[in-house]
Amino acid sequence: MSDIVPPQAGETTFTVDTLLKYMGNDDKALAVVGKIVRDAVTPGMEPLERAKAALDEQRFHDAGRIFHSLRGSIGTLGAKRMVAAALAVEQALVEQRTSEIPTLFAALQTEYQAVLDQASAWLKHNLPQ
Repeated sequence: MSDIVPPQAGETTFTVDTLLKYMGNDDKALAVVGKIVRDAVTPGMEPLERAKAALDEQRFHDAGRIFHSLRGSIGTLGAKRMVAAALAVEQALVEQRTSEIPTLFAALQTEYQAVLDQASAWLKHNLPQ
């Protein structure tokens, strides 16, 4: 059985600085990254709502796919804490540690909401409309 590993305090919640740097750190890069961020936050909490429904219906494979997809899409935003939380839920599902899932899922919800909040604030600051 694996230990639950909570996100580390030093891990980031949201940062696109590295992504901007690799893309040239200019206005064009800002526009592209802005689109990536906007696309990532547009669904809001809907992915976690779908995952929760899958968990409630014991469709663990479906829930795991949602968590995996979320790690990939949101992970590009430097959301290391959220990625770690999603991975912890995935691992609990694979290892059939179902008693841990509610606590791990709650931690994931908190981290995901923090990413959404910070990403939205970044958009307002960097790409005001």
